[in-house]
Amino acid sequence: MPMHSPLQQLTPFLLVLVMLNVPDTAWPKNGFDLSNSIIDPSEILSGGPAKDGIPAIDKPKFLPGKAASFLNPEDRILGIEINGTAKAYPIRILNWHEIVNDRIGNNYFSVTYCPLCGTGVAFSSQVNNQQLNFGVSGLLYNSDVLLYDRSTQSLWSQIMGQAISGPLVGQKLTPLAISHTTWRAWLAEHPGTSVLSTDTGFRRNYNRDPYAGYAKSRSLYFATSRTAPSSYHPKEQVLGLQDGNSYKAYPFSELNRLGKSSFKDKLNGTEYLVKWDDQNQSGNIFRGDGSMVPTIQSYWFAWFTFHPETQVFKAANR
Repeated sequence: MPMHSPLQQLTPFLLVLVMLNVPDTAWPKNGFDLSNSIIDPSEILSGGPAKDGIPAIDKPKFLPGKAASFLNPEDRILGIEINGTAKAYPIRILNWHEIVNDRIGNNYFSVTYCPLCGTGVAFSSQVNNQQLNFGVSGLLYNSDVLLYDRSTQSLWSQIMGQAISGPLVGQKLTPLAISHTTWRAWLAEHPGTSVLSTDTGFRRNYNRDPYAGYAKSRSLYFATSRTAPSSYHPKEQVLGLQDGNSYKAYPFSELNRLGKSSFKDKLNGTEYLVKWDDQNQSGNIFRGDGSMVPTIQSYWFAWFTFHPETQVFKAANR
């Protein structure tokens, strides 16, 4: 059998890449064009499912809070309130869908959740006077979900809140303030709340956690570009605050050690009021005028990976 040169042994597709001197990482993944990506395409990984393999909820149905018998008091939810209207989005549903495209009045927004990073973030759907609708790309960057908008097929990093490729590359989303707390706490504060129904249009077992055990494990399913300091468990929950280009993490273990229900703290010269609920393991941060600041509750590894320059709140320094 005649010997073949290395080039002759390549598949036709790879041969074209070599001849053009184009790395295969520059080619589409899950059908998305990464040619103008502001992130190295080699760091954009497939999470396994295809585009829309994890289906976003585009036509959410809601129940009155007191009729949500499928929820337990300690179940975690993401809660949002706009103009006096409160809605709750159970994590047990978000684990299976990751995005809910919704509205309150004329305020259109998307509630997003990444089970791998423990991050729940709500964004306004309005970008440059254009109303966007988001889906799950099936791709990850630093273990965090990459959203895509159906109008332009641009990819968006959830934690960065920014388009990382496509026609809208570089554009940023406007985060909205949400609470990541228990159903018990949210219902007590918002007795008139509605709650996302399990009647999603999809057949899923919302009583089963597809990520059972992940939060307690030190292992990650996907590689990240940085390794967080071992001063905290990789899945330690932190409340993340951003002020301009300054960042601060409030680890739950530090907040529990402090034991106060509220205290003032500063970041980037601005004073904030931090409110901590140790019973429900949830916190929110407020400006001086009483308005709630959009924050990100996440696992320590995720917050540090995206914000390695972050300051870290220490109870011992209070």
